[in-house]
Amino acid sequence: MTLSCDLSVRLKASQRGSSDFGGDRFTPTVAAAIQLASGTGAGQADILFVDERTVSASSNDDLDLSGVLADAFGATIAAAEIVAILVINGPISGEPNLSDLTIGGASNAFEGFLGGTSPTVGPIKPGGVFLLAAGDAAGIGTVGAGSTDELRISAGAGGDATYQIAIIARSA
Repeated sequence: MTLSCDLSVRLKASQRGSSDFGGDRFTPTVAAAIQLASGTGAGQADILFVDERTVSASSNDDLDLSGVLADAFGATIAAAEIVAILVINGPISGEPNLSDLTIGGASNAFEGFLGGTSPTVGPIKPGGVFLLAAGDAAGIGTVGAGSTDELRISAGAGGDATYQIAIIARSA
């Protein structure tokens, strides 16, 4: 299977008021784009995992990044490097969750971008979005089968949380 990916993020804002630069309007645009071709080197990826999942209140959803998850075509994922992770705290339907989400803290944690001994990112509030990506040769982190291959998504005590997740990775 081949994979191509165009990941883009854009924030466009407009603010009115007086400024030291003489204008009464500030309209910045901050944007980034990462394009990935099919493969396992810098600027490439060959694994795509996209899912909508539900984690019970005060519970964990541990995603094994090497040898357990299956892609949309039923092929088992065996990631060696993660290139991008996108988590949206909410279902595709748009119904709001009641719980915050936290990323990280698994027993055999993929720490990559997190570092430390038991690092986490969160809370990601209902409706919130977390995105981290790097298309270079190292991606955002290395997966070690059996030892550092679990990505934990935890829900707070507010109720069950349905979330969307996308993972772009390399197999070597």
